[in-house]
Amino acid sequence: MNNELQQYLAPTEFLDSDHPEIQRYAQQVVEGASDDQEKAVKLYYAVRDNFRYNPYAFMGGDDTFVASNVLAAGEGFCVPKAILLAALGRAVGIPTRLGFADVRNHLTSPKLKQMMKTDIFAFHGNTGFFINHQWVKCTPAFNLSLCEKANIKALEFDGTEDSLFHPIDNAGNKHMEYLRDRGDHADFPKEEMMQAFGEVYGNLLGDSDLSTITDAFGDKTSSEDFESEVASEID
Repeated sequence: MNNELQQYLAPTEFLDSDHPEIQRYAQQVVEGASDDQEKAVKLYYAVRDNFRYNPYAFMGGDDTFVASNVLAAGEGFCVPKAILLAALGRAVGIPTRLGFADVRNHLTSPKLKQMMKTDIFAFHGNTGFFINHQWVKCTPAFNLSLCEKANIKALEFDGTEDSLFHPIDNAGNKHMEYLRDRGDHADFPKEEMMQAFGEVYGNLLGDSDLSTITDAFGDKTSSEDFESEVASEID
């Protein structure tokens, strides 16, 4: 493997792929897989569905974005789930990176939209795997049960093509639009995310201290509650 890819295998503060529990879970998920492609697919579905999407899941400052903490919590929003998937990939020897973009989400819940004052989600996260000599992106954010309640197609991933959000839901309505690409990164770019939050959310989340976000969003709302919020809007 060339030197350029080594940075995408190394553990970091946030992608703590050398953590014993990350190592244990990763090996458990990929058991029986014959190659990196199959391993990546197994890991994708494990993170997509075994860790519920919860936009309110802020643990406290930087801890929210540490893969082993996300593993222990069993839930997270798009960025922590992308970080967890990347760390699991590195734990089984697959080079991984993180990608980010600003998106407009047409199916957010009324409560969340009221808090954010917008339907734009800044720094929406995805995970990139280096498989078969190419990078492929996948988005493990929305678990299957949430997709079913929101009447959107759950994203599938086969390890050969990018898997990003469908532009329409099952009824043909607009679901998600990509507005701005924030690039790909070997590690979680905390400062860039905070700058993006300041641009999009202003005084609500525009602070260099992640504890500000914890105070604003860390209301202990469960992932089940968020799914109910989404379902009530669709109904």
